Amino acid sequence: MVIASGRSTTQVGALADRVVRALKDMGAPTPAVEGVPACDWVLIDAGDVIVHLFRPEVRAFYNLEKMWGVDRPTEARTSA
Repeated sequence: MVIASGRSTTQVGALADRVVRALKDMGAPTPAVEGVPACDWVLIDAGDVIVHLFRPEVRAFYNLEKMWGVDRPTEARTSA
């Protein structure tokens, strides 16, 4: 699983397009892509690899990293 952020909907859309093109260039089957119209959160399902591309606000809201007990790169874990 890959989780990444773009700074705007335009950048998220461009990143998604580039990932899809790179997968096709590698000879991978065409991935399933969701979320392109809004480009707040784009999910690219390439089978063995899932790519999540977010705008920063949306990434912070859903906070997928916490599902696995992993802090986002910019967060510091505090002991309780």
